[in-house]
Amino acid sequence: MESRDMSVMDHIGELRRRIMIVVVFFLIALIAGFFFATPLITYLQSAPTAQELPMNAFKMTDPIRVFMTFAFASALILIFPIILYQLWAFISPGLHENEQKATLAYIPIAFILFLTGISFAYFILFPFIIQFMGNLAERLNITEQYGINEYFTFLFQITLPFGLLFQLPVVVMFFTRLGLVTPAYLSSIRKYAYFVLLVIAGFITPPELLSHLMVTVPLLLLYEFSIWVSRLTYRKVLKAERLMEEEAKQKEMNQD
Repeated sequence: MESRDMSVMDHIGELRRRIMIVVVFFLIALIAGFFFATPLITYLQSAPTAQELPMNAFKMTDPIRVFMTFAFASALILIFPIILYQLWAFISPGLHENEQKATLAYIPIAFILFLTGISFAYFILFPFIIQFMGNLAERLNITEQYGINEYFTFLFQITLPFGLLFQLPVVVMFFTRLGLVTPAYLSSIRKYAYFVLLVIAGFITPPELLSHLMVTVPLLLLYEFSIWVSRLTYRKVLKAERLMEEEAKQKEMNQD
């Protein structure tokens, strides 16, 4: 059904259908997550960042809470491409055929960037923060006794936001394709975007300059990369528009 022929109730029904598909796949992935949770927890506990940290369960519900958190997180990561596809399928009727094909190709790119963001946060940023916290505790003569729930909650608070932040190039590419933003506009708001990214970095990292820079610099580079991606996409959009105009003129000349 074409988007312009759909009523408000049709759009609501279509959205409900897409959400139900995501829920069904999530439940299936959650079952798989129950099998992945224990090996993942064991692997992360044996990682260098966690080996020297004494982890304790301060509440009786901590083990099951950690287990369920990993099961849910695993399920969400597994169905992330499906979520993106259902989002694309919901808005695709309002796009031209060439826009549908182009934006569909963004899904694997978005998933790769999501995994890249998580990997960057876990393998580079997270060990540095753990080391910084450990050195600070040693200087203050504080004995570290971490709860396993607090450790893994902190791990997810660091890694998952980076998976989402690394979607910035894809979002910019998509909005540029739809004509909602341009490279010139992104360049004009650069200082405001930098400020927002600085604030986000401040929320993610501890109050320490070096760790803040480790987060801020990649985010700023990511924004500049997004502007470059927008330029490439914008050129393709202009080229496609020129070709369509030439084809339309050619058809008019043939009709005459």
